[in-house]
Amino acid sequence: MSLVCAISNEVPEHPCVSPVSNQVFERRLIEKYIAENGADPINGQPLSEEQLVDIKVSHPIRPKAPSATSIPAILKSLQDEWDAVMLHSFTLRQQLQTTRQELSHALYQHDAACRVIARLTKEVTAAREALATLKPQAGLVAPQAAPTSQPAIVGAGGEPMEVSEQVGMTPEIIQKLQDKATVLTTERKKRGKTVPEELVRAEDLTKYRQVASHAGLHSASIPGILALDLCPTDTNKVLTGGADKNVVVFDRREEQIVATLKGHTKKVTSVIYHPSQSVVFSASPDSTIRVWSVSGGNCVQVVRAHEAGVTGLSLHATGDYLLSSSEDQYWAFSDIQTGRVLTKVTDETAGCALTCAQFHPDGLIFGTGTADSQIKIWDLKERTNVANFPGHSGPVTAIAFSENGYYLATGAQDSSLKLWDLRKLKNFKTITLDNNYEVKSLVFDQSGTYLAVGGSDIRVYICKQWSEVLNFTDHTGLVTGVAFGEHAQFLSSTGMDRSLKFYSL
Repeated sequence: MSLVCAISNEVPEHPCVSPVSNQVFERRLIEKYIAENGADPINGQPLSEEQLVDIKVSHPIRPKAPSATSIPAILKSLQDEWDAVMLHSFTLRQQLQTTRQELSHALYQHDAACRVIARLTKEVTAAREALATLKPQAGLVAPQAAPTSQPAIVGAGGEPMEVSEQVGMTPEIIQKLQDKATVLTTERKKRGKTVPEELVRAEDLTKYRQVASHAGLHSASIPGILALDLCPTDTNKVLTGGADKNVVVFDRREEQIVATLKGHTKKVTSVIYHPSQSVVFSASPDSTIRVWSVSGGNCVQVVRAHEAGVTGLSLHATGDYLLSSSEDQYWAFSDIQTGRVLTKVTDETAGCALTCAQFHPDGLIFGTGTADSQIKIWDLKERTNVANFPGHSGPVTAIAFSENGYYLATGAQDSSLKLWDLRKLKNFKTITLDNNYEVKSLVFDQSGTYLAVGGSDIRVYICKQWSEVLNFTDHTGLVTGVAFGEHAQFLSSTGMDRSLKFYSL
């Protein structure tokens, strides 16, 4: 026996009974009827959906249509279904062919677009280099400098002529940098992990004490020594820059001033001693970089690479080029022989002043610190930013690469010292210093065994263990510079108390 809906006279899928008329209905149909009329369709008495009673039955089997009761009719039905399937398959094949053609066309357009973009990028790069060369000639980069295509020479009054022309990174210069990097890398691999026999051992370093202090190098009226460097080939030659605008060359062995170099109009914040020539470099917030002759005691070159205060200096391993950073957000690469600015680059997305700069030992990459706590690694040949190290929470004040080229030490105004692995591009050690500790100077010794930190005091760490082996508080003011002597046989420091100090056994 099968149930039949009183409305459709068909077997219902969801049968239910009306208690008013006791008739069976398809729930879907009776609910629609009740929604429209509110009564039972058989006797017209009031009826609601809640009154309907579901009938639980097994899934009903609908009787076959009269047309499917004979073999010819079944064959006709199957033929119709086959035709429909074939027609649908044909339609899908047509759509697949159309989609393939569209995809092929899109890939061709993408390839063409990539070629156009590559060509335009090349043209833009060439145009920028041409513009960088033309700007100084038009007086746009440094209008205060005298545009000239000749090497800087000393004028009749003894003041050097100033050069600001950018001539670009020629293939010859890039090849020279690459050759030097190859030589340095080879030498470093030969040395391997061997430590020089003459290097002072950690247990002896812990016995270091102050052995000399010199307070008369710079003017007492404007106290403070702001920068320190030692000649790499003769660490007895000491170079300092002071708040009194002077640069002083001091002989540690003779304990006397060799030269006092005057010319900056503001304090001197960075100094570098050339390793093989009797030449020193200095930078100042007066936006100039000066090249000085120690033997002549005069300025032989003024490089105006920036339009704001120069915040960092670093000498390339070739000894022929200077890297500088500035508050004008640019870093510049200059030729010390001619005084010309070879290239000048900024990170337009950052829009932030640079606070320091340092070459990697190989000279093909370098690091800059920014006022917004970032450390940026740059590729010199491509002049592009290749890595960023976030993590500090204040302006970066000092950076230093280890001698083996694997590590970068950074300090900032957040009372912390961070060590970065340049191979893995990550921070592997953070040394938290005392509250309000100011890091002003970081330097590895020539073997890369020790790291010295200058700031609120002087601390020396032994690399790899990164444990503190030495701490000096002899300065009465902030320590602004620290430097190791040859084989770490002595340590030197300068501070805002106007003194140059030496520490040894």
